Amino acid sequence: MQIAERRQGDIVVLCPEGRIDNDTSATFQDRLLATVGAEGASVILDLTKVDYISSAGLRALMMASKQAKATRGRIGVAALGPVVKEIFAISRFSYVVPVFETPADAATAWR
Repeated sequence: MQIAERRQGDIVVLCPEGRIDNDTSATFQDRLLATVGAEGASVILDLTKVDYISSAGLRALMMASKQAKATRGRIGVAALGPVVKEIFAISRFSYVVPVFETPADAATAWR
């Protein structure tokens, strides 16, 4: 799994690519927790290039959300494709992490 990183002001934008499933969720989780672990970190996951996320991927995201709260940080997701958007709707995961249309929308909302 490839996970690119960029900055949008003081927000770290992680851009995973491919599927987040049982085979890739450990790598995804490690990178996500390392990024969210900094005190007060603001992290957006740009899911433009993610075509599927399994329960293992959602679990990693939930763990990152809990860590962000513990370190007074923020985490959100943006740019969900149709399949990922449906998975978030069915699992009601938008109650766990905020969902934005674009990373820029998240940056605007968090200012």
